[in-house]
Amino acid sequence: MGGRIFGLLIFIGFFILLEVYTYSGIRSLAAGHKWAKYFSYVFFAQIVVVALALFNLFTGMQSGSMIKSASMNLWLGIILTSVVTKIVFCSLLLMQDGGRLLGGIFNFVQAKVTNNQDQAFMPGRRQFFNQAALVAAGIPLVSMFYGMMVGKYRYTVKNVQLAFKDLPKAFDGFKIVQISDIHSGSFDDKDAVKKGIDLINAQQPDLLLFTGDLVNSEKDEINPYMDIFTELTARYGKYAVTGNHDYYGYFGVPEAGKKAYWDDFMSKFKSMGFTMLNNEHQRIEKDGENIVLAGVENWGAGRHFPKIGDLGKAIAGVQENDFTVLMSHDPSHWDHHVLPNNKHVHLTLSGHTHGMQFGIDMPGFKWSPVKYRYPRWMGLYEEKGQYLYVNRGFGFLAFPGRVGMWPEITVIELKTLA
Repeated sequence: MGGRIFGLLIFIGFFILLEVYTYSGIRSLAAGHKWAKYFSYVFFAQIVVVALALFNLFTGMQSGSMIKSASMNLWLGIILTSVVTKIVFCSLLLMQDGGRLLGGIFNFVQAKVTNNQDQAFMPGRRQFFNQAALVAAGIPLVSMFYGMMVGKYRYTVKNVQLAFKDLPKAFDGFKIVQISDIHSGSFDDKDAVKKGIDLINAQQPDLLLFTGDLVNSEKDEINPYMDIFTELTARYGKYAVTGNHDYYGYFGVPEAGKKAYWDDFMSKFKSMGFTMLNNEHQRIEKDGENIVLAGVENWGAGRHFPKIGDLGKAIAGVQENDFTVLMSHDPSHWDHHVLPNNKHVHLTLSGHTHGMQFGIDMPGFKWSPVKYRYPRWMGLYEEKGQYLYVNRGFGFLAFPGRVGMWPEITVIELKTLA
């Protein structure tokens, strides 16, 4: 308890310092401007809004609903946008003020040496640097607002073609569409989500695979969207596995109610037309040939993540010459269990990372802060002739937006090498 209060005091102190230092920069920028007092009014008004957001977020955390609703995510988005924008602004001010401090020390020493007190002064802030700091701060401000207003529903199709010598010829050209991390509790625009569903169907998938995190924490979060997810179609079926967030509501239920809770949750997948692969596999038949589709429940390397996935159980009975596709929510499972396994898994599909919902994705260059936590964080990876594809997610969590890491619909075309 004491540590939590200490942490809260540190945060409040940081918040106050950030606001004071930002205001000093705003005052320097507005000095002598006829609208100077209105700049101050606007600045103090935003402090009230951010303080209100902090209060609502804190009370939401206390009630355990931090990630359960779109409104809580909105408050968090306001806070993050404000803090990131001000950190950028203050960082550039700090660089300038550091130079001013060094200049002041130099002038002070020189004044002592020459006995000329007129030289003892602290240089003032230069308007050019103030303006540069403001422009730089505007970049995350505009980007994050765009991410919250538009980016979170800017569905993007990623096309991947993979060729294998041992892919049955009947599956040459077979199209797998993957989505992941729906996080239905975060949605706030059903029409926008429906456009994403329509875009998935427009890819005309042979197989539709969902790799976990249907909800943020409670099974009923999906209820308002079940009708549109039911519209998803695929020639050879729709399959799903669970992600870490799919268990959080289950863990909070008393032992006597756990089975009923889980059965009801699984029935929601079934109502939407998905077949669950909870540590099991099925054979997908086409023109007299087949491939194996396996799925594991969540297994994550992080110490707080559920480790329920059982690869051995999922592929029990799979033969060495079977072409195998595996659904596993967390990409860390690939390194810890799939690659070391004796059985060859040709393609593993994962999600979980979201690309941190912030980053850069352009030809030849990909970056996101999440890469420092997850080495396999987005896109295609290959080792030992086995592939892993990490989808950056269909939905969003906590920060109610996406910047650069747009929601993804992955289209994987399998090809048979001659």
